[in-house]
Amino acid sequence: MTAFAPDSLVLNRKLPLWYQVSQSLRASILVRRAVDPLRLPTEEQLAAHYGVSVLTMRQALKELEREGLISRHRRRGTFIEPGARRGAPRRLLGSIDTIVAQQSGELTTLLGHGPAPVPGELAEYFPDLDSVVTYTRLRRDSESGEPVNWAENAVRPEVAATLDVADLERWPMTKVLRDAVGVRISRITDTVEARLAEPATAELLRVPLLSPILHYTGVTYDEAGRVVDVARIRYRGDRFSFSVTVDAE
Repeated sequence: MTAFAPDSLVLNRKLPLWYQVSQSLRASILVRRAVDPLRLPTEEQLAAHYGVSVLTMRQALKELEREGLISRHRRRGTFIEPGARRGAPRRLLGSIDTIVAQQSGELTTLLGHGPAPVPGELAEYFPDLDSVVTYTRLRRDSESGEPVNWAENAVRPEVAATLDVADLERWPMTKVLRDAVGVRISRITDTVEARLAEPATAELLRVPLLSPILHYTGVTYDEAGRVVDVARIRYRGDRFSFSVTVDAE
C-alpha cells in the first residue's frame, strides 16, 4: 500500500524536535488532497525522513494521535483519520510550521487580489512602499461548508510577482511564501484580540453584526528584516482556539 508523503522540514535546534516534527506532519495532513493515501510511513521511515530518532518520532505521533488526526493500529500501521478536525488548540512554541498548521485544513476560496495603496494601519510595516498586493480569501469548514474565517494579506510587490495565486487555494500564505516562493522567513509575530464583527465580516462569516470575533494579525519578516507579508484574519469566535505553552527550562 502506498504511504502518505509528508513535506520536508528544516529543524530549529532551539525548539523541541518532537514538537517541530509533529507540527510539520500536522500541516501536511491538514492540506492533504482527497486522493492522497491515508496510511503513514512507518516510524522508522518517518524518523529518517525528518532526520530524528525513532523515540522523537514516536513522541510526535503521540501528539497527533491525542489531537485525533491519526490512529495507530498494531501490526497494521498508522493512518490519517479521514474525518479529522482542527478542534484541539495548538501549542504555540515559536515554530513556523505551527503557523502553517493553524491556517490549514479548510476549503479556501480566493475572493480577489491585486495592487492597492498601503492601508494606513499597515504603514508602519511598509515604510518604503506606496502600494502592496492584496489577497482576500474565505475559508470554509471542509465538512459542513460553513465559513470559519476570512483573510486579507498585504504582500510586498516584488514577492507577489513570484507568487502563483492557484497555490493560495490549497496552501496557507506562510507555506506558499516559504516553500513555493522561497522566502527565507526569519520570524513571524502574532497578535490575537477580541473584536466585534463589522458589516463585511458579518456577511462573509454569516454571523450577527457586532457579534464577537477573534482578529489575528501575523507579520512575516524575511532574513533581511523586511516585512514581506501582513495577514489579517477574522475568525468566528466559536471556531478558533488559541493557546500558548511555556516550558520551564
